[in-house]
Amino acid sequence: MQIGQPTLDQLRLFLAVHDEGSFNAAARKLGRAVSVVSYGIVTLEGQLGFNLFDREGSRRPRLTAAGRSLLASARAVIDDADDLVARARSIHAGVETEVSLALDVMVPFGAVSAILQDFQQAFPLVDLRLHVEALGAVAALLLHSRADLAVAGPVLLDLPELERKEIGSVELVPVAAPGHPLSQLAEIRPGQARNYLQLVLTDRSTYTEGQDFSVVSSRSWRLADLGAKRALLIGGSGWGNMPRHLVADDIAEDRLRILDLPEGTSVDYRLSALWRKDRLPGPATAWLLKALERAL
Repeated sequence: MQIGQPTLDQLRLFLAVHDEGSFNAAARKLGRAVSVVSYGIVTLEGQLGFNLFDREGSRRPRLTAAGRSLLASARAVIDDADDLVARARSIHAGVETEVSLALDVMVPFGAVSAILQDFQQAFPLVDLRLHVEALGAVAALLLHSRADLAVAGPVLLDLPELERKEIGSVELVPVAAPGHPLSQLAEIRPGQARNYLQLVLTDRSTYTEGQDFSVVSSRSWRLADLGAKRALLIGGSGWGNMPRHLVADDIAEDRLRILDLPEGTSVDYRLSALWRKDRLPGPATAWLLKALERAL
């Protein structure tokens, strides 16, 4: 049998159906009609001479053995094509006229402030847009083309559209107000923190929906704002994990106390730089990436 030559569009359809888990979801992601997605997959399967997905009954499409064997190659082809387009764009663009940077709320902004001052000196004609979000909302800005570069935390699942490079970490410590019952205990027993209200940072996006990071209590309040969480902790509403750099003064002045939890007195919150695979960082964005890596 003569094997046909798949098009890039067909391979993108193949990857979208696999990554999104259904033909409908793939159609929504690509902005295409479901019939177009279905026809593209059927055509690709006809060219290759075998089925890529098992679509029996009403089950979600699952890769066949042949489909699994081609998945990595298809992704490599698309990645290479995206890299070619990105390099062509960078050749045409030169230095960016604007850079949009998205940062996780956990990032220490003292270090970032110094970087942005240096950025103004290095690229005085480049406008900068700064977004601050939590958890999956950081990556959402990249995926929706509202940011060129992001620094996100470890709770985010790997997304095939994004490149990732680990650049540092932030220490999170469990804290509570001096008057909180956990702060009053001479010794906290294993599992005892579960009996008290935990204040937890939540997500404004759907990318980490349903995921929890260092949540141990059976009762929790979810907040999308780290400043509000700090204020409630100081007020004694509950206990929770906070970046050490953000509450260092509160600890020093006894507005908050670090809890000696048997489960651990700190959490390593890993930070990664993210950018879209189809949009290579330009000179100004690449400068920011290197500066953030050095600082964090």
